[in-house]
Amino acid sequence: MRPRFTHIALHVRDVEASAQFYRAFCGLVEIHSRPDPAKGGRVVWLAEPGREHDFAFVLIPAGPEHIRDPHDYGHLGFALASREAVDTVAAQAAACGRLLWPPRQFDPPVGYYCGIMDPDGQAVEFSYGQPLGPGAEDQD
Repeated sequence: MRPRFTHIALHVRDVEASAQFYRAFCGLVEIHSRPDPAKGGRVVWLAEPGREHDFAFVLIPAGPEHIRDPHDYGHLGFALASREAVDTVAAQAAACGRLLWPPRQFDPPVGYYCGIMDPDGQAVEFSYGQPLGPGAEDQD
């Protein structure tokens, strides 16, 4: 059997703030949590509704702040159903001071995207028109 990509786990400074961010902006739901006596707080597993057994995003307490270099394009990527949905997320992020990259269009396979920052300074991209997720069919 070949390996299957099942989760990403990140240390975060404030698990509750990060979980709230990913629920609000990314639509993830909590599928598991447990106390972490060694670090305080709890470990939280999040997933997309309907994909709870496919892929999880795990938040672990007591992480360092992510210091973002101006040329750091590392990010988590989420696909949206339209350009308008990307614009909506960008406006919501701008309203709370989290907009990192305003909406912009790039040649395939990048498509239309914006970037926002999570509570630890990690970039989260929201895109439309990439060859993954909603809008992929438009790239044929």
